Amino acid sequence: MKASARNQYFGKITAVNIGAVNAEVVVGLKGGQSIVAAITKESVEKLGVKAGGDAVALVKAPQVIVVTDTAGYRLSARNQLSGKVSRIHKGAVNSDVIIDVGGETVAATITNDSLEALGLAEGQSATAVFKAGSVILGVAG
Repeated sequence: MKASARNQYFGKITAVNIGAVNAEVVVGLKGGQSIVAAITKESVEKLGVKAGGDAVALVKAPQVIVVTDTAGYRLSARNQLSGKVSRIHKGAVNSDVIIDVGGETVAATITNDSLEALGLAEGQSATAVFKAGSVILGVAG
């Protein structure tokens, strides 16, 4: 599969929690972490989403928020992948930040102002945060 989203995570569906309108689909990654996707109940039915199936979770880099310190606050975003900054590519306005989260990487596109405000540097601890609604889910079949 080819897609423009740089964050492409292949794994197994470990849980499907269906509500009246939407569903949460949990995709287990090879490194032991999970990604939660919020999709419509109709999409679950049309795609044939079921536990044990193969899936890909796609997340565009601009949808990823980089957090270095929550100051004791808890976040509502379901996907919070912690790791270390492995690479920074600074552009004229924005920067690409790559976070190694233990066997997977997460690409985030943030403003240079945010890069400086966070004091980001390679090797620094950081968490990639994105909402379940920012995940596009694909299934095999």
